[in-house]
Parts: sequence; structure tokens; C-alpha cells
Amino acid sequence: MIEKHIVLEDIDPVMFYGVNNAHLQMIKSLYPKLRIVARDNVLRVLGDEEEMAKAEEDIEQMRKHLAKYNMLSEEDILDIVKGKQTKADSVKGVLVYSISGKPIKSRSENQQRLIDAYEKNDMVFAVGPAGTGKTYLSIALAVKALKEKTAKKIILSRPAVEAGEKLGFLPGDMKDKIDPYLQPLYDALEDMIPAVKLQDMMEKHIIQIAPLAFMRGRTLSDAVVILDEAQNTTSQQIRMFLTRMGMNTKMVITGDLTQIDLPREQRSGLKEALKILEGVEGIGVVNLGQKDIVRHKLVTRIVNAYDKYDKERAEAREAMKAEKAEKTENSK
Repeated sequence: MIEKHIVLEDIDPVMFYGVNNAHLQMIKSLYPKLRIVARDNVLRVLGDEEEMAKAEEDIEQMRKHLAKYNMLSEEDILDIVKGKQTKADSVKGVLVYSISGKPIKSRSENQQRLIDAYEKNDMVFAVGPAGTGKTYLSIALAVKALKEKTAKKIILSRPAVEAGEKLGFLPGDMKDKIDPYLQPLYDALEDMIPAVKLQDMMEKHIIQIAPLAFMRGRTLSDAVVILDEAQNTTSQQIRMFLTRMGMNTKMVITGDLTQIDLPREQRSGLKEALKILEGVEGIGVVNLGQKDIVRHKLVTRIVNAYDKYDKERAEAREAMKAEKAEKTENSK
């Protein structure tokens, strides 16, 4: 009789063992020649050497399945033990799975273009209105890279001054002031990574979320770096950010040119960067539109209404300018 310890790394053991240890009981029944004892994230296995080798291999497959899909059902356990493909394995085009087991993948042609651009280029600009999935999809690509070990860390950033608010007037210390601005990034991560694991990754700095100002002087290597709300960067800020790129790093810059919160006299860094970097090899640009909006159907109508309003205002301004010029000409 031999004994082995199997460590369940990178997963939540509670999800592995199942509700009321249902999965664990099932695994025990599938290997009658073994005695399996679970403590925290370690399985202590005693018994027949041949059956133990098979159990060790199957348990590792179950662990990988749970790490990849954020779910493990009794049906999955049976399929793995029988050497069959699980239901989740047969679904194509999925980036990652949410913590509820829902597949996260492209839901429009332009979202797929964003995924393809990310695969082909080391730097991608994703530009489009609110609700087109730019940030969510970018974070899904980063989480996938982390799970597949093609990146060692994820760095998420966004400029900290938006919607007319100044950090100095907000209560609390620096973290308290900054966190509300970074909340959308936390929300996306919490949807894809179990809470305990996410907390651990953040404590170990595998996942870092910081305002853009904190990027100065750093070289970002072996990482997927995402700059969100880039339309609110100044020319100097985006230039500083883009030159932080180190070896084996991918960058995704997202923004919405219709939601610039900078003072009128300041030019958007994103707008300028798109113009300057147009046609540069290794940089992809993906434009998303109203067709790509994946929020409530009202969001599309709201975006369309505001676009129409902005267009009418621009036309009215042009007409006023022309009228003024004509009056000036006539008065000469």
C-alpha cells in the first residue's frame, strides 16, 4: 500500500469537493481500491498503486477543468474518468468562463476583430461607445493569458480624473480616493475570477490595478497591460504609458472619443495617439459601434439619440459660423 498527497493548486477546493462534499464522495466511489482523505486543498490518497496512478491523472484533469471553466459538475467528473470530452470542452471560441460557468466570448463581428487584433499585434487600440464590451473583453483576454501562463501578470489602469471630480475633494486616503474610479475594472475581474483567488492574486501583485499616474518610471514586462478610458489622458500621459512597454508584453488601450472629460483647452491623448500611430506595424486599431452594444437595448437607443443631438449641434455651430462670416463680409 502506498500513499500520495495531491495538491489542488489555483482552484477553490470548496468548488472541487462540491456542495456537502458531493463531488468528493463521488470520486471516492469511483476508486474503490483507494482511501481518499481531504484536508483544505490537499487530497491524501492511500491504496493500490495502479488505481492511484489513474486517480492522480483524473484528479489533475478535474482540477484543470475547474481552473479553466470555473465549474465542475458530476457529469464532468464521470466524463473525465471515462476519458471522454466534457460538455464545456466541446464549445468553441470561448476566451474564459465567468465564475457562474457562463462562457465569455465575442458577441459581434467587431468584438471578434478585437480578439483577432490582440492575437496578431502586441498593442491594440479598441475605440467605441459605452457598452460595446471593450473593457470586459480586454480583461477576458488578459485573464486567459494568465490562465494559459503566456503572461505572468495583469496590469490595469485608467486616468483618475473624470466627470468633473477632483481627487482632493474625495474623503479617505489615496486608496479610498482611487478605488471608485477603478471599480469597473474590479467588477469585470470579480466576474471571471473567484473572490478568494482574486484577493490572493492582488496581494501577490499578479493582478495590479492602479491609476495612470502610478505608471511613471516603470517598465512593464511579461504582462498584459490595459489602459481603460484612454480618451481622458493628456498627450504626455498616453505617451508616457505607451513607452512603459517591456519584453513579452501586450497592451490594450480602450476609449470612447464621445466621452472626453478633459478641460476644453486640453487635447485628448487617445485622439492624438490614433493619428500619430496610424499604420505603425504591430499596432492594431479596432473601431466598435452601436451594433456591438451588449447592454440593455435602451443603451443603443440612448447612444443613437445623443449622437443625433451632437451632430445637430455641430451643424448648428457650423451654420452660425457661416452666417457670422457672411455678415462680416457684407459689412466691409
